[in-house]
Amino acid sequence: MSSFLSPQFVIGSIRIGSVENASCVNLGNNWPTAFESHQKLTQGFGSVSGDRNLVAGIRSLLNDSDFLDMLNVSDPEVPEWLRGIISDRQNIK
Repeated sequence: MSSFLSPQFVIGSIRIGSVENASCVNLGNNWPTAFESHQKLTQGFGSVSGDRNLVAGIRSLLNDSDFLDMLNVSDPEVPEWLRGIISDRQNIK
């Protein structure tokens, strides 16, 4: 019988539904390194409740600049045009 403070534990079973993006399943002694994942997900939120609902003529407006998404690129070299935009915005403050 193992001690309460033992680093070993037993899992009866594991069921994995899906593995997505930069996720992984590691069994045994592993040392995963340099995992990166950049994902953009734009979605709305809200709810419709009650009985006999009719949803028609829905409109949405999305104002989402891709400028901030570009800051997640892994390339350490920042393009000259982007450096100009960043310095202009810093000078405005």
